Amino acid sequence: MENIALEKNQSAHVCPHQIAFILDNPFRRLFQNPKKMLKPYIAKGSTAMDIGCGPGFFTIDMAELVGPEGKVIAVDLQEKMLSHVRKKAKKHNIEERISFFKCEQDSIGFKEKADFILAVYMVHETPSPRNLLDEMKAMLNENGKILIAEPKMHVSKEMFEDLVSLTKELGFKILDYPKKMGGRSVLIGIKD
Repeated sequence: MENIALEKNQSAHVCPHQIAFILDNPFRRLFQNPKKMLKPYIAKGSTAMDIGCGPGFFTIDMAELVGPEGKVIAVDLQEKMLSHVRKKAKKHNIEERISFFKCEQDSIGFKEKADFILAVYMVHETPSPRNLLDEMKAMLNENGKILIAEPKMHVSKEMFEDLVSLTKELGFKILDYPKKMGGRSVLIGIKD
């Protein structure tokens, strides 16, 4: 059963591509440095997935972290966001490391496995966090990790605690509550 706080938060609101410049700007890097944030979780040669990648604020750095032998899958609901990431990848000469996948509002619809999945500021935008987490679980390699970060201005402490409870209910284990992720965050893996 979905938790009440999560049900109340469900809306069709998705951050529009027209404000991509807000999500992807140099000032954001002052308090959210993608490489520093993600380096502990992404190994060279691994497969990483950026769900709700938006304009690629994290995607490009993830591609640099996986290196030439690795792969990043950029997933977003909006084709214009994916186009923005493609342009950035080409500019950084790393486009061969990134695959682009347009998902649907209610389903990722992707079957490939990943060693690391990133979901920043987007779980609260999905119609069903339960379905999203189930899909991410199915895409996670053994010993893989999922990092979820949610903005405090949209996700209350109670709502975040409900989300963490939901992860446990779905068979995830809590690995950490990383700090300095720009909001409330949790690192999860699949229980042994």
